[in-house]
Parts: sequence; structure tokens; C-alpha cells
Amino acid sequence: MSARVVLRAGRARPFYGRHPWVYPGAIEAVTNDPADGDAVEVHSHAGNFIAHGLYNSKSKLRVRLYSWQQEVPIDEHLFRARIEEAIRLRDGILRMGARREGEAPAEPRTIDNLDAETARQEPHPPGSRQACRLIFSEGDGLSGLTVDRYDRWLVVQITGLGIGVRRDILADLLMEIAQPEGIFLRTERGIGRLEGLELHDGPLRGKLPDEPVVIEEAGVRFHVNIAEGQKTGFYLDQRDNRQAVARYASGRRVLDGFCYTGGFGLHCARAGAMDVVGLDSSAPALDLARANADLNGLDSVSFRAGDVFEQLDALVDAGERFGMVILDPPKFARAQHAVPEAMRGYRQLQTQALRLLDADGILVVCCCSGLITREMLEELLSQLAAETRRRIQILEVRGQSPDHPVAATCPESSYLKCLICRVL
Repeated sequence: MSARVVLRAGRARPFYGRHPWVYPGAIEAVTNDPADGDAVEVHSHAGNFIAHGLYNSKSKLRVRLYSWQQEVPIDEHLFRARIEEAIRLRDGILRMGARREGEAPAEPRTIDNLDAETARQEPHPPGSRQACRLIFSEGDGLSGLTVDRYDRWLVVQITGLGIGVRRDILADLLMEIAQPEGIFLRTERGIGRLEGLELHDGPLRGKLPDEPVVIEEAGVRFHVNIAEGQKTGFYLDQRDNRQAVARYASGRRVLDGFCYTGGFGLHCARAGAMDVVGLDSSAPALDLARANADLNGLDSVSFRAGDVFEQLDALVDAGERFGMVILDPPKFARAQHAVPEAMRGYRQLQTQALRLLDADGILVVCCCSGLITREMLEELLSQLAAETRRRIQILEVRGQSPDHPVAATCPESSYLKCLICRVL
């Protein structure tokens, strides 16, 4: 008999509703002594089957759920089906070039945005240089697994012990189905403490590139170092937001705070920004940002290294002014107790941004902390409008790009907020 996790009375409804995370407080008993990473069946207090999951006694997510059909266990067949479903979304629906070997290449969504000069200088076949999130954890029914495609390579992040135990099975399936040249494993900070999962960055399968991969996004090219940097090397979730923000940049002086490797700023420069200044604390990221500016022939972009909070203060003191300020900081709140401090950080950043903005300026506020809601950000803007006596109009409220799908039964998979505002 398989190991079972029995829920407390009255605690089963979210899991019948297909929420994928079972916390310790919902559990009454665990039978047959499963090892961490083992598959278990989750049953209601009355003994009814709810779902198959992967167990981890060390994690706050005590069980991650994957299948709500008793006849469909967690095995290679399930993983294959989920990977194929994920690829069909990116290739067949979103047309992001996540094709498999032998299939006709999908026409890239943004190929028409390429300027003729770039196409003449460096022609490339349809579907090449594409980048997308191929598997988005809970959004694709594979809690604890994230896979990004950068041209012909995949980068895998594992944030669940049960998935980590099965990484060889998953790597083999990804090689077979997605047909990359190689797969690189990236680890997330603190995952060993949170999951009891000991992993190290390094190659999983195949051949890896000797230098940064070049990807293309709406006609702007970027070097991506898949072995270093934040996340898996690039912030793919902001793809559509970068293009949306760039539509407001023409003729403006742009300040790109927390610019990383230049994503927002380079799109703005290509869209006709008068001048772009990028700020970041990471010298290696800025080296890549400068290389990206050179790669695209953009000479109206400059970058400054240092603490962004301190740099904003210095710009205010120097009397600098901008027509657009973009704030895309890293995650400030990783736990509920950190939310008040995180909101103080957002307040400080946005206060300085408003001091730097010309009348009729554009303020872009981004937040990747799932614990900070859109309503909290809008309330903060309301407070700052009153305190600074400036009118703030919210023009667009945006989220993550569609290759980061939100699971309707797991609202936590919606995490990114991007507010584009006009400031008078």
C-alpha cells in the first residue's frame, strides 16, 4: 500500500479545487513512513482520494500535488505529457520557436520588427535566437521545475526536492522532446535550507556554449550568460513589458533603475529615447549591458555602477531630470514578515523617482514579490500623489509574459506587477 497523507477535517476543499501545495497545518496523519521525495496519495479525513503528490518533511510545502486522477500516478508518462503540453503552448499558441527536432519552424512573433539593416548584416533562420520560459512550475503543472530556452540551450531550475530526486528522468525527457544542444542546471539561493535539497550549478546534459548566447527580442539582441547572473541569466517574464514601456520612450531622457543587462533601457533607446542612463549594483551585469548596447549599435545609452538607492539620492541632489524613470528592483519580500520593510523600500524608490521626473513624465513601477499585491502598489502611489502634490495617472497595469502562465487554481503563480504611470 502506498504512503498516504490524511488531511484534517474541513481542510480538503482547496485540494479538491486543485491547489498544488499542502502545508503542514492541513495534515492530520502520514502513513507508511514515506521518505522525503517519495510519491504519496493525499486523502480527505473521510478517506477519499484527492491527489497524487511528492512528500517532503523538511519543506513548508509538505506535499506538492501533480495528479488528481487516481489512475494517473507520478511517473515518466505524466512528466512526458506535461512537458509536451508546455511546449505546445509556447510553440503552437504563443509561437515562440520552442519547436522539436523535425518539426517545421514556427515563425517568430517579433520577426517583423527587425530592421532591414540588422537582417542584412546578420541573417538568421526563422526560429533562431528565440528565448522563452519553456516550463513554469505550477503554471504548467510541474511544481518545483522551471525551464528556460535560450536559442539552442535549456537552463533548468529546481525548487522542489521531489523534482530534484527525479532530475535525471526529467533531463532525459527534455533532451528527447525539446532537442536542445545542452542543458545547464542553475540553483536558487536558499533552496537547500528551504527544501533540504543539495544541488550545484553545472551541466546536466549535452554540450554547453563557450560564450554568452545571443538572443533576440523584438529586434533587440542580448548576450545571455546562462551559467551566471540572476535567475537563469535573463528576465524573460518582462519581455512584453519591455516592449510596452518602450512605446512611451521616444524623445524622453530615460533612467533605468536596477537595469541588470539593459533590458528596458535598450528597448527604450531603440524606440527613440533621447538618452538612457542605466543603474545597477552588479559590475558584471553592467559589463554585459554595455556589450548589449554595442551589439545593437546604440550609443545613446550609458551605465553607472553602485547602490541604486544611493544613486537616486545623488541624482536628486545634482538636480538631474528625466522624462521617464523605470524601477525594476529585485524581490524585496521573500516572507510575510518582510512585507512592511519591502513597502518602505518601494516608498523610498518611488519618492526619489517622482523628484527626478519632469511634468508629463512616465513612471514605471515593477514588483516581482508575490507577497506584494497590485492593490498595495496602487495604494502607495495614491499616498505619494497626495504627499508630493502631483497627479499620477495609471495608464497600464501589466503582469508576466504569457510563457509564464498563471494557474487558475494557484493564484500564487501570478507574481509580477508592472504599472506604467503618467506623472503631472
